[in-house]
Amino acid sequence: MTQPTPFRGEHLRTALALAASGLPPLPLRAGKVPFGNCRRCANNACGGRPNMKTPGPCACPGPCHAWAAATTDPHVINSGPWRRAWLQAEAVAYHPGGAGLTVVDLDNADAIAWARENLPTTQVVPTTRGEHWLYLGAMQSANAVRPGVDIKSTMAYARWLGFGTGTMTALPDAVRALVVSRPATVRPASPAITATAPARGGECRHRTPVYLERGIAMAELRITGATSGVHSTVYRTFLAVLSTHGRCGCLTEAHVARLFTAAQTKGESLRHCADAWANARTRLGL
Repeated sequence: MTQPTPFRGEHLRTALALAASGLPPLPLRAGKVPFGNCRRCANNACGGRPNMKTPGPCACPGPCHAWAAATTDPHVINSGPWRRAWLQAEAVAYHPGGAGLTVVDLDNADAIAWARENLPTTQVVPTTRGEHWLYLGAMQSANAVRPGVDIKSTMAYARWLGFGTGTMTALPDAVRALVVSRPATVRPASPAITATAPARGGECRHRTPVYLERGIAMAELRITGATSGVHSTVYRTFLAVLSTHGRCGCLTEAHVARLFTAAQTKGESLRHCADAWANARTRLGL
């Protein structure tokens, strides 16, 4: 029998240690994205858990439903389906909101400089491109609350990169204020997709990337906020995005991946996302 590599085995040990400390972990596959729903949970057939307010798996014994599968139950984490996932995992993530935490994800040097000037000091974890600032207290998650800054707390996940340095402090009003006028969104890392974004070249008629960013963020909100008719909501949202941005060349694969990710957090399969995107393009003649 092939034995697991020490690296992959370490993921399971890390997950059990996180669970023991109160942080609900989940495995990330290649591309640093959660494992997709299994066949019986595909298309939200199991009832799903995307709208739940606390972490925990659905009736499926595997790590389905992304952040909503995160759990502190060691028996679940060490069960057969989860062990198989850990052996395939590329990294470990956790649900900050499930542990009553908020992660301010600072993606570059400018964002870090802003945080040092405007936010109280707290526990800091270095990342590949920036830093995670961890605060005690949960709140709604939001992307791009300012340049290079994302908020990861409830209904989101963050990669586990160690304990970092410093002492964690209470979530300040300055962080909460960042999303007062912003929707709660979930944006895991971009999945591998086969759909392509139309690109006609030339200067974007919108003149500014802010217009596009706002449109994509609102589209993510529309999808993740759907309480019924998810299939039709995804299609209508894709149609709206393409009708506005599909002909000017500003829509990129990264934007498409964000929309697909939002749909998948609602239980949509990758195939259904690709079909809905293709159908929307066909209807618009793209």
